[in-house]
Amino acid sequence: MTGYASVQLGVAAAGEGRPGNARRLGLEIRSVNSRFLDLSLRLSDELRAQEPALRALLTQRLKRGKVEVRAFVDSDESAILAEPTPRLLQRVGAVQDAVRSWLPDAAPLSVAEALRLCANAGAPEQDWSEPVLELAQRALDDMVAARMREGERLAAMLHDRLGQLRALAGQAGPLVPQLVEQQRQRFMERWKEAMQLAEGTAVPQAAQDRALTEATAFAIRIDVAEEITRLQSHLEEIERLLKKGGEVGKRLDFLIQELHREANTLGSKSAAMELTRISVDMKVLIEQMREQVQNIE
Repeated sequence: MTGYASVQLGVAAAGEGRPGNARRLGLEIRSVNSRFLDLSLRLSDELRAQEPALRALLTQRLKRGKVEVRAFVDSDESAILAEPTPRLLQRVGAVQDAVRSWLPDAAPLSVAEALRLCANAGAPEQDWSEPVLELAQRALDDMVAARMREGERLAAMLHDRLGQLRALAGQAGPLVPQLVEQQRQRFMERWKEAMQLAEGTAVPQAAQDRALTEATAFAIRIDVAEEITRLQSHLEEIERLLKKGGEVGKRLDFLIQELHREANTLGSKSAAMELTRISVDMKVLIEQMREQVQNIE
């Protein structure tokens, strides 16, 4: 969801024939990661009225991200340096005298302020609706294209992590029957111990029950086949969403959480160091995916 674009457009000011009638309209848009769409608009005074239209355009094109838009208008420098007419200067002086008669502590106008007032005096109000939306559309196109290029790089990284997780799941699967067989052997050893304690008499029922209970509890605890199956199912769904494209960020967020849950359960049920290692490696890969999924809309 990260991206940046900056565009500018030359606009003829209203009132052709006035000195310094060229103006430059600029717009910058940047986006960083966010779970939801968070818009922040910083517009110059001339462009305040265009905020609703800009928000409508942004919400139509963007769904997630912290988006900041800055739009401004720059006048041609010749407009500030153009020599005002004596009549215009007289009007500015009269207005200043009237203001200072009521507010004697008011500071007198500087030369730059007087020139700026003269440059804007009598200028008809500029309609910025069309140029602002045109410029915003161009900036959005550039930023969305940048975000798509970033998305392609992220998708390649996620596919690589998916392959590594599948390989780890493939390593964990065959370990389960081996652990069950090891437990069967331990059960037989405990059974023989119980027979020796009996010294030819009937085996105490408590010893039989204890051996059976331990074997059953251990078999249930180390059975991670269900976790591996769910993990593989989540991996397939993530790959399907990446191929589908579009607005999949929130669904990927949820699936990454489920992957982490299964990897945690796999580690908690681990009865061998190899399974523990696989669980840790999985969680490292899943955390890498989680960080990058935050960048996907």
